[in-house]
Amino acid sequence: MGKITVETCEIEGLKVITPTVFGDSRGYFVETYNKNDFVEAGIDVEFVQDNQSASHKGVLRGLHFQKEFPQDKLVRCINGEVFDVAVDLRRDSKTFGKWFGVRLSAENKKQFFIPKGFAHGFYVLSDYAEFAYKCSDFYHPNDEGGLIWNDPDIGVEWPLLEGVEIDLSDKDTKWKGIKEY
Repeated sequence: MGKITVETCEIEGLKVITPTVFGDSRGYFVETYNKNDFVEAGIDVEFVQDNQSASHKGVLRGLHFQKEFPQDKLVRCINGEVFDVAVDLRRDSKTFGKWFGVRLSAENKKQFFIPKGFAHGFYVLSDYAEFAYKCSDFYHPNDEGGLIWNDPDIGVEWPLLEGVEIDLSDKDTKWKGIKEY
């Protein structure tokens, strides 16, 4: 291995991945995904779809999940900075309903692996951010689920920016809390 460092989190299954960055006066090179390294790190997933989004400061996307077609996700911020969150929805887990968050940025180049059974979302901290993610199943629009971003029963401590209004999609304002899930 050696090209990535993998940190486990207090919630089983979540992993923060830091790749090795090779830089010089011209810029840098980083290998963002190598199946062999990920398998050696215990992430043996076949990704079938790559997605990318762009958002401005204050946008909060999430907390989303697929109900019948859950997805493993490998996420990263390729421009700007976000606070990325995963909420454990695995009913048999001792950490059901708990959340974990990590700052992902173009600067730190960290990635966040979120296995099936988690809701996922992020909040944009920079003026502009581009967010990329790999998924282990295809998006099924009729299978979408979500949790309200500010559910007090989950208690995500979003690093909300002072003086910046949260920008949510219509659907993200209508999700219910984890008790309804």
